[in-house]
Amino acid sequence: MSDRPRDALRRFLRHRAAAVGAGIVLSLVLFALVGPLLSGHDPNASDFARGISPRDLPVGPNGTFWLGTDRLFRDVFTRLAVGARVSLFIAFAATILATGIGAIVGMAAGWLEGTVVDTVLMRLVDVGLAFPFLLLVMALGAALERTTATSIFLTLGLTGWLGTARLVRAKTMQVRTLDFVVAARALGGSTFEILLRHVLPNVAGPLLVIATISVAQMILAESVLSYLGAGLAPPTATWGYMLFDGQPYVNVAPWIALAPGFAILLAVLGFNLLGEGLRDAVDPRKD
Repeated sequence: MSDRPRDALRRFLRHRAAAVGAGIVLSLVLFALVGPLLSGHDPNASDFARGISPRDLPVGPNGTFWLGTDRLFRDVFTRLAVGARVSLFIAFAATILATGIGAIVGMAAGWLEGTVVDTVLMRLVDVGLAFPFLLLVMALGAALERTTATSIFLTLGLTGWLGTARLVRAKTMQVRTLDFVVAARALGGSTFEILLRHVLPNVAGPLLVIATISVAQMILAESVLSYLGAGLAPPTATWGYMLFDGQPYVNVAPWIALAPGFAILLAVLGFNLLGEGLRDAVDPRKD
């Protein structure tokens, strides 16, 4: 391992916030993978025999239902784990798509700085950034006739690349003036080869940081869509809809809303802390 990756790894490992964030993220992934198997409950099945209290209300957390039951007497723990699968899948897929588009647009604009291509691409980015991200997502989501996990992550990915493109453009403009890039151009290297072999590795660090933080943004956006009824349709378990579903019961069965609310908070916090650690790790100015 060369000195730079070793130093970056050393900075990351000694970053306490990054360690906490990585622990939260790994725990969420593990919870999404094995949570439904551990509980033994069907996430969409109502348990009228054991899930109802003597007052005909959902039962609270106990040995059978670890996080209680919801208004339809379904196991909250199992639905929370299934919701984690949905949120993480959509967030990761949307982030990969947004990062890919942002990297391509940003490198193209940065490499062709001052040209018509650069001007058109950046004006497009400026127009997109003039609208709030969630407003854009909701507008595109409302235009879809059928809401599926694929349509949601495509909507999020196709609207979430704007900030990435601007960051990559700035980094590309900086890298293209460095001696090794100038030398590669003088030796007759093709634009595609130079971008792939010289520019992309130098923007990969900041790109990884913004992608990690974008996962948190995508999780929050998907939850907001589900809360507002523009996400996946019931009975599919999503954190946003679970939060909406439990809101009327907050006084008599608070666990219904608290569980998904805490999960959203934890997921966003975990990926933001992880992104903060990665940012410090790839920053050469850090010790």
